[in-house]
Amino acid sequence: MPSRRRVKPWQVAVPIVTLVAGLMFAVSSRAAHGTDLRSGNTQLSDVVAGADRRVKQKQQSVASLRRQVEQAQSAAAKKDGPAAQASKINAQASKEEDPAGLAPLTGQAITVTLDDSKKSVDQLPEDGTPDWLVVHQQDVQAVVNALWRAGARGMMLMDQRVVSTSAVRCVGNTLILQGRVYSPPFTIKAIGDPVKLKAALDDDEAVKIYKQYVDLVGLGYDVKTEQNASFPAFTGSLSLKYARAQR
Repeated sequence: MPSRRRVKPWQVAVPIVTLVAGLMFAVSSRAAHGTDLRSGNTQLSDVVAGADRRVKQKQQSVASLRRQVEQAQSAAAKKDGPAAQASKINAQASKEEDPAGLAPLTGQAITVTLDDSKKSVDQLPEDGTPDWLVVHQQDVQAVVNALWRAGARGMMLMDQRVVSTSAVRCVGNTLILQGRVYSPPFTIKAIGDPVKLKAALDDDEAVKIYKQYVDLVGLGYDVKTEQNASFPAFTGSLSLKYARAQR
């Protein structure tokens, strides 16, 4: 009696896989309606740009509402006794707004500009890496810290007023500040004594290291003086969300 031929597992699996694949192609074709499914995907850069615009609009809205509140308080103070008392308290608090960054500021300033190198990777020294060619978070933070230590009365990072609690964060070669995203070159402007501010930059060890890479691979570093700079009031949050005690 002839023996029964044994059916191998792959002989069963192949028709099943073919059937499933056919169903997937049919579903994809129907969902695409004859178009390329990938062509409609939103680019990540577009998502980031859209979020950046929304944050900027919200910040402008908050600033506008604050001005309306101040105007209403001022008008009420002229008509109502308790409101007048509140207005006096607000006036006393306003004296502390300048040191806290909550009031507009004018004065002499310096502007520090940091930028990525224009060189390509194949132009690096033998032991160089692509990281050498871009400005990092620690580079921006080093300049910011040096200027605060030198007695800066106020500071702007890009187009935003910052205070001592403002967080500077970088993702890749982009800067994230108070919900906004920026690409290099990065500008840090500080109001204060220009001589002291420049001296602080020259003496800071982290800034010195950055300058070594300026010479080595062509990172951008420029310092300019401005005689009459104007800063808007800080409008961000003063609350610390994350903090760690130093030991």
